[in-house]
Amino acid sequence: MDLQDLPIFVILAVIAEVIGTLGGFGSSVFFVPMASYFMAFKTVLGLTALFHLSSNLSKIVFFRKGFDKNLVLYLGIPAVLFVIAGSLLSRYVKGEILNFVLGIFLVLFSLLFLIKKDLQIRPSKKNAFAGGVFSGFIAGLLGTGGAIRGATLSAYNLKKDKFIATSAVIDMGVDLSRSIVYTSSGYIGWSELYLVPILFLVGIVGTYLGKCLLSKISQELFKKIVLLLLFGIGITTVVLASTRY
Repeated sequence: MDLQDLPIFVILAVIAEVIGTLGGFGSSVFFVPMASYFMAFKTVLGLTALFHLSSNLSKIVFFRKGFDKNLVLYLGIPAVLFVIAGSLLSRYVKGEILNFVLGIFLVLFSLLFLIKKDLQIRPSKKNAFAGGVFSGFIAGLLGTGGAIRGATLSAYNLKKDKFIATSAVIDMGVDLSRSIVYTSSGYIGWSELYLVPILFLVGIVGTYLGKCLLSKISQELFKKIVLLLLFGIGITTVVLASTRY
C-alpha cells in the first residue's frame, strides 16, 4: 500500500470499527473488503486477525459488565477449532477466488436478513455449536465470521453490553488461533508491520466511538442500514474480484 493512501485507509478502518461495534457483526465484515482495495487479500487476512486482537480487547474493557460463560464454551470452542481449519485451507486457494467468495457471502447474508426480517435461530446448544463451527471456519477462510456469530448470539436475547462482551471473548480466541496460522504462512511481510500499531490504536478509538453512539441510535434501523451497506460492498467486491481473476 502506498503511503499516500494511508490516511484514507486509517479513516475507513475507524469507520469499519465503529460500524462493527454498533451493528454487532464485528469490524472484519467491513474491514476485509475495504482493505482488499489497498493490498493483497492474504495480507488482509493476516492484518485483520491482528487488528481484531486490539479491537476485541477494547470491547472486553469497554463492555466489561460480564459475558455468558456457557455461550463462550458451546460457541467459542468449536469456533476456535474450525478457524484453524479455515486458515489452513486458505493457504491453498488464490486470493482472487477468496475475495470473490467473500463478496458472494456478503451479498447472500445481507439479502437473507433483509428479506427474512424475523429470522431467528433457536437458542439451543446444538445451534450454538453449529454457529461456532460455521463462523470459525468462515473467519479462517475469508477473514470474517462475526456476522454468523452475531446472528447466532442474537437468538439468546442478550443485553447489548453482554452481547458485545461475549462476542469479543469468543473472537479473541478465534483471532489468536488464526494469527498463528497466518503468520506462519507468511501472510504478513516486513513491509506491512508498520500498520500493526496503527490498527491497534484504530481498534481502541473505533470501539470507544461505537460505544458512545450505541445508546443514541435505534438498533433495528441501524442494522437495516448495515445490511444495505453489506449488500453494496458485496456486489462491489464480486465485480472487482471478477475483473482481477
